Amino acid sequence: MTFTLTSTAFQEGTIIPKKHTCSGQDVSPPLNWSASPNGTRSFVLIMDDPDAPGGTWVHWVMFNIPGQSSSLPEGVPPKKSFPTGEQQGSNDFKRIGYGGPCPPPGKP
Repeated sequence: MTFTLTSTAFQEGTIIPKKHTCSGQDVSPPLNWSASPNGTRSFVLIMDDPDAPGGTWVHWVMFNIPGQSSSLPEGVPPKKSFPTGEQQGSNDFKRIGYGGPCPPPGKP
């Protein structure tokens, strides 16, 4: 089985909805995953843009996600830590939590 990460907010290869960008509400998209390896103790999420104009841009860092988890809800709040153990790091916007795509004007 292959580990799979999906979102109900958009499909692979499509434009991320404005709601999840800096020009919209800038809320994190809902994420779901399946087929994690047996014995997984925790997950780490790094959402980055490897072809951003200035080089790879980190939009979201989250770690200590419990191994029995299989999703993150839409709109994870910008907090360093959560009662269930999850933690978030700084993104390249110099903020804790999710920072949606914010490309320069021009062709998408």
